[in-house]
Amino acid sequence: MLNLHHTDLKIKYFTARVESRENDPGKPQRQDFYLLALRAHCQDIEIIEGKFRTRRSSLPLVEPPHRKVRVLRTEEKGSDVNLAVHLLNDAWRDKYDCAVVVSNDSDLATALRLVREQREKCLGLMTPGNRHPSQDLTEYANFHRNIRRNLLECSQLPDLIPGTNISKPEEW
Repeated sequence: MLNLHHTDLKIKYFTARVESRENDPGKPQRQDFYLLALRAHCQDIEIIEGKFRTRRSSLPLVEPPHRKVRVLRTEEKGSDVNLAVHLLNDAWRDKYDCAVVVSNDSDLATALRLVREQREKCLGLMTPGNRHPSQDLTEYANFHRNIRRNLLECSQLPDLIPGTNISKPEEW
């Protein structure tokens, strides 16, 4: 059951390091700056990094059939696994009473199931946007909420991070 008197003890942010692209060479520097701003704004945050992996691949076209096209495939590696491992490890170490997972990735269902079945922890699920939550996840969540667009907009970092000289750039 959701207890409105919970306190935040730890925020873990799972992300992957972006790569420079020919059409956007400044992408990694913008991410570095964003993570610096995030750490400055929220000292209690722990950032756990995965990776993006880009590789060349051939994929079939729908039309015309039997033709393939060469593409660059970029896949995020590690973020969902890192989240699942931390959720399980922290539950087994009794680091939380209630965890709130902000995701709609059904790959996390087994981790949520194990936390509920083996440690009987409270689990919340927050789904960004107006998407339908994954049934695989809501099955194990004690509560679920959608994060509405207006709340996301209100939750952006401030233009100037208090106590620093870090200000929001034109684009992250």
